[in-house]
Amino acid sequence: MAGSSKPNIATPKYLAARSIVETLRHAGHQAYLAGGCVRDLLLGVEPKDFDVATSATPDQVLQLFPDRKTLTVGAHFGVVLVCEPDGISTEVATFRHDGSYSDGRRPDAVRFSTNPREDVLRRDFPINGMLLDPEQYDRTGDPVVATLDYVGGRDDLSTRVIRAIGDPTLRFTEDKLRMLRAVRFAARLGFAIDPATAAAIRQLAAQITIVSPERVRDELTLILTEGGARYGFELLDQLGLLPYILPEITKLHGVQQPPEYHPEGDVWIHTLLLLEKLPAGVSPTLAWGALLHDSGKPATFQAPDPANPHDRIRFNGHVEVGVRIAEVILQRLRFSNEEISQIVALVKNHMRFGDVKHMRESTLKRFLRLPRFDEHLVLHRMDCLSSHGDLSLYEFAKQKYEATPIESIQPKPLLTGRELIAAGYPPGPRFRKMLEAAEDAQLEGSISTPDQALRFIESRFGLPVK
Repeated sequence: MAGSSKPNIATPKYLAARSIVETLRHAGHQAYLAGGCVRDLLLGVEPKDFDVATSATPDQVLQLFPDRKTLTVGAHFGVVLVCEPDGISTEVATFRHDGSYSDGRRPDAVRFSTNPREDVLRRDFPINGMLLDPEQYDRTGDPVVATLDYVGGRDDLSTRVIRAIGDPTLRFTEDKLRMLRAVRFAARLGFAIDPATAAAIRQLAAQITIVSPERVRDELTLILTEGGARYGFELLDQLGLLPYILPEITKLHGVQQPPEYHPEGDVWIHTLLLLEKLPAGVSPTLAWGALLHDSGKPATFQAPDPANPHDRIRFNGHVEVGVRIAEVILQRLRFSNEEISQIVALVKNHMRFGDVKHMRESTLKRFLRLPRFDEHLVLHRMDCLSSHGDLSLYEFAKQKYEATPIESIQPKPLLTGRELIAAGYPPGPRFRKMLEAAEDAQLEGSISTPDQALRFIESRFGLPVK
């Protein structure tokens, strides 16, 4: 169960949380580290954050830390944020018992409790429902000894299973997002999902649509970026969640591809192979680009002409269709404009590598200066390794990208509209074509001065009318 080595927890975040526990206990309250940090310590992983659970009410917590900034981020649910002078913040939550969840997202009312077991029983999964005594942990160095486990979380870590606390149908009815969280933790940790818990997810999968698009987006992004993306999407598919959150991706199933280019199989298998290559910590834009890059293929599938033995499966226009599908998905999930721009650019440009050796110099340089071109390179490499395996175009583009100075890819313009007006050209729609042509010639290396640029414009577009 536990990792082979003890993680270093003498970190500012741990020390801040431990100090809060000590203050609460000195005032006569119960207090423990709670949730994901306990799970990580038992797994031998250094926690990213530490949360505190306590019998103190929010008002009592606020009174106990007059020298620190405190924020009631969820006073109704008993959550107070205690902020240190160095910027570290620790969530302190009062033990509670939740009432009914009429909206399937949050409890209608909560009742504060002094019983830690009662608090744990309202949580989602045993692996997230354990409490840890930091004093005992510091004294013994053993997280197992220091853990309060009312729900079998240690056993679930040992058997590598994600299981709902109590009745799984009730847990998921209370908060539908927990169905996605079950998949996320299973994917991140490489755990199986308990059969009864999986059955409850299948039964309630259609209700995931109640969850806000932002919450769904955040969980899907974590599934894609925590190192288990392929397994996570296989689970989403197997548990019946995928058709309700990403129906466009479900359509990738069974869409055959030309075996000479895609010996791996259909578009779904190809996409899973890309997801398999996403490491933990990958950027969300690259991860979503990998997921969506071939989303236009189902709608553009064209079977080979049986009368033509040399014909093959084709997906004419799949990039353009994929761009539109990606935009719909990303807007539906309320991504930021900046994120949408980059993810759509990855989908839009992923096939351009096929022409990279035959591009004009100006076209190649414009390609290489796409924002965050390194992500385009990585996506193309994963695309190749998940199909035919030929990396020659990737190596060519990578060498060009690394060897070409930025000032050569994106030089200062030799001409602007102001110079064209000064030369006597009337402003109008033609200016854009004129300036683009001048920049192309500059990127090609055929002109290098403003005077040469103006002569080029005169030769291409004619002398200005005096």
